[in-house]
Amino acid sequence: MRAAEHLRYVVLAAQREGNRWLAGQLQPLGLTPSQAEVLRVLASAAPMSLSALGGLLVCESGANPSRLVDRLVAAGLVERRILEADRRAVTLTLTTEGARLERQVRSIEEAMYSDLDSAGSPTDLATVIEILERLVAGRPSGRALAARIAKGDS
Repeated sequence: MRAAEHLRYVVLAAQREGNRWLAGQLQPLGLTPSQAEVLRVLASAAPMSLSALGGLLVCESGANPSRLVDRLVAAGLVERRILEADRRAVTLTLTTEGARLERQVRSIEEAMYSDLDSAGSPTDLATVIEILERLVAGRPSGRALAARIAKGDS
């Protein structure tokens, strides 16, 4: 197997295993990894518009996150507010329950990050990050990630 192919499959395997682990941890909270990401982004930057949220999501980048947000609104975790100045504009914020669950999501993510920190030295991790960022640069997920980094969000 050539190196580029090996890299492709290692990235795919790591993403799937990480997502399975995260999904298992989030299941008792009734959340998917994509829903958890919405809660985390809103906790760090709300209130925000749907399009602004979409620009910061790696899980749904390039797509309209309307259905994802609709489910969170229906579950009582996100609130849509109509702006007084422009009745067509809507902002999104976390509800009290959404903020409570977001804190639990953050704790689950911290456990994952501790595992990832132990996977290699800081230099090893920086090298992997640099390579992967080059691979996604300029693509929808890469742009969403870059926007999150620029805002200081994880």
